[in-house]
Amino acid sequence: MTSKINVGIVGTGLYLPKNKLNAKEIASLTNGVWTEQAVIDKLGIKEKFIASENEGSQEMSYLAAVDCLNNTKIDPLEIDVILSITEEWKEYPLTTSALYVQGKIGADNAWGIDLQNRCCTSVSAIKIAKDLLIADDSINTIMIVGGYRNGDFVNYEDKDMSMMYNLSAGGGAMILKKNYGKNLVLGSHIIGDGSLARSAGVEIGGSCNPITKENIDYAYKSLKLMEPKKMKDRLNEVSFKNWMQCIDDSLTKSNLTREDVDFLAILHIKRSGHIAILDELQLTEDQTIYLEDYGHVGQIDQIVSLHLGIEQGKIKENDNVCLLAAGIGYVWAASMVRWG
Repeated sequence: MTSKINVGIVGTGLYLPKNKLNAKEIASLTNGVWTEQAVIDKLGIKEKFIASENEGSQEMSYLAAVDCLNNTKIDPLEIDVILSITEEWKEYPLTTSALYVQGKIGADNAWGIDLQNRCCTSVSAIKIAKDLLIADDSINTIMIVGGYRNGDFVNYEDKDMSMMYNLSAGGGAMILKKNYGKNLVLGSHIIGDGSLARSAGVEIGGSCNPITKENIDYAYKSLKLMEPKKMKDRLNEVSFKNWMQCIDDSLTKSNLTREDVDFLAILHIKRSGHIAILDELQLTEDQTIYLEDYGHVGQIDQIVSLHLGIEQGKIKENDNVCLLAAGIGYVWAASMVRWG
């Protein structure tokens, strides 16, 4: 019976702050270690979004949910489950982001849960949502929604942190329905590497290193590579290979091959890495969106890329879209979607 069930994406929504930081300003924050042109050419950042005091992660997720509801014309009362992909850096620790959205949009029939897989969370949540919709007869509509502003923690004077200078801010949402019959979610594949579980993160503010009056100024800029050499060496060894395995295995589960990929919705990474993946898949720059004008909105990137790809006409009827992500921890993930 379950093999006859399909899961489709009804639509997406976005919220992006008005404030931005451009390449010249980023270069200035590095005290001249990076030039404006190097920030653009190597890091691939022309500008990125900066959240204001009132644009918390949960609030931006709610605003993205509203945009998604407006775009899809879905009644909030139809939603059965809210899977929140909002980052842990939010307005109030230990509050449930999914239920914040549930209450604000009036999804009174929904239950919600917070998921965390760092910058892989949207792709992981798509797999979880599909599996829930197939497995549970009582679930027909799921909203995936989240907000992100980890860029608040970036110390631009830390040379090891250049891979995170792109951290941006914003919110994204998508709605999935059982037996929607179009925009079908196909196969997904996820790989984890626990050897890198604490190679990067916020150093101060947890139970191991609580915030004190002595360290408070540094604490809020303490997102860092805690094991920089180990992390960089390991990623150089396995990252590209793991990404390709995620893509190939998600394609196999979808009864597709690399030749069938029409559009790549990938998170923002340095320009050379982005081009290398396009080359490996034999895709052109017209078959993707490089998020150089958006930065890296964490796990929201795939929603941004999907949303923009449709808006700009790059994703067309019957295109096979590959959603590709990676997150510190370390985890890699891919999901295939057949649009139309």
